[in-house]
Amino acid sequence: MTREEYLGFSKEYNLIPVWRELLVDLETPITIFKKVSPTGPAYLLESVEGGENLARYSFIGLDPFMVYRCRGEDGLLADGKGVREAGGSPLAVLKGLLERYRVPQLSELPRFYGGAVGYLGYDLVRLIEKLPDAAEDDLRLPDCLFVFAGTVLIFDHVRHTLKIVRNSLVDGDPGAAYDRAETVIEEITAALRRDLPGEKKSFKVAADVGLPEANMAREDFTGMVERAKEYIRAGDILQVVLSQRFRVPFKGDCFRVYRNLRAINPSPYLYYLDFRGTFPGLGEGPVIIGSSPEMLVRVEGDLAQTCPIAGTRPRGGNPEEDRALACELLADEKERAEHLMLVDLGRNDLGRVCTAGSVQVTRFMEVERYSHVMHLVSAVQGRLEPGRASFDALRACFPAGTVSGAPKVRAMEIIDEMEPTRRGIYAGAIGYLGFGGNMDTAITIRTVLLHEGYAYVQAGAGIVADSDPQREYQETVNKARALLNTLQGEEV
Repeated sequence: MTREEYLGFSKEYNLIPVWRELLVDLETPITIFKKVSPTGPAYLLESVEGGENLARYSFIGLDPFMVYRCRGEDGLLADGKGVREAGGSPLAVLKGLLERYRVPQLSELPRFYGGAVGYLGYDLVRLIEKLPDAAEDDLRLPDCLFVFAGTVLIFDHVRHTLKIVRNSLVDGDPGAAYDRAETVIEEITAALRRDLPGEKKSFKVAADVGLPEANMAREDFTGMVERAKEYIRAGDILQVVLSQRFRVPFKGDCFRVYRNLRAINPSPYLYYLDFRGTFPGLGEGPVIIGSSPEMLVRVEGDLAQTCPIAGTRPRGGNPEEDRALACELLADEKERAEHLMLVDLGRNDLGRVCTAGSVQVTRFMEVERYSHVMHLVSAVQGRLEPGRASFDALRACFPAGTVSGAPKVRAMEIIDEMEPTRRGIYAGAIGYLGFGGNMDTAITIRTVLLHEGYAYVQAGAGIVADSDPQREYQETVNKARALLNTLQGEEV
């Protein structure tokens, strides 16, 4: 963007993306992240579509100009003016923060180039539905934490280019604001020219971490399953997702964990959110590393979409075995019934905010393959009603039925009654809320939380009428172990 273009935009807009494009065909998002060496809160968002094909863009955010965090409706906002209270519904606060900024829509930039990136914890549902609130809040994490990055680096995997976007706040002197943005871009360009220090290039995963410490005993979890089946027999619910949380001590390299997880479990939503070094007055935040396969809700323009996933088989050892397992999955009546129930729930959620008659199932029970498993996946979409926006779709779909159950509200009441601790980030949402109104969020599953010397992983199992308590327990252990093993690797 030229100085003249910036000055023209400054007459109408108060935040202007100043950007420059570089050819980076010898770089990767990993090397770029390491070269810019963020010292404060930062993020890396990537995607492997369908578990097999790399999505076009990866996004790196650094140097935030604003951070918002809350516990319930008690919020704090930090920016260049200090820290102050920002109370109220977190979604309403975030909506108001984004609406502060009048931003030009530039066709040269992709769907996301700046805005809020962070997480909504599962327990924010208590502001939407009346739940018992019996579970202990032992981790005391923020229910919601978002950063507004001053600089966003957009890596284009198709053209092998990098857009350096400086989201420039227009102040009393637009010319000086433009010069500051150009200075930042020059500094990043210079950092990218530097070589990285030598390091060992490969990383192997240890065989097994053993049985990690859980927030409940085995018999407590199996007892929860038996009680849930009683609720199902009584007609209260059709299904409920019950979970347990595991932890192991951790003092390693957080970004190395992301690199390892990215290599062994590529997924549609890969994220590294480093909230350490949050603004003074807000305290130290966690590091969140995940490879979620499942969208919560996405909005582009007025089109809202959700993609339920339910039904799983391991990948085969060869193409013939892989095809046989896919056919077995498609023919499994129990898996199909559970999947159909969750598709209907997705239709109902979107139907609350979309124009009547616009909600459609555009994909139904298709097998989608990932590195180690295959899933049944569907897609539901609709056109938002006039006056509705991305926040309305997020509220309508939160939390996902695939991590709560059906009917959703009664299932959440049972979860709150049975699980001993709050879920925190697990089963909530992670993603971006863009300045232009676009939004993309994943369900927070297959995610590692690094906090105060421990690595936490939470895993759940969908309980139905004929569930076997011991098998459901083992399913949660296996899911957690697969993630925790990525922490125990060693360089070779």
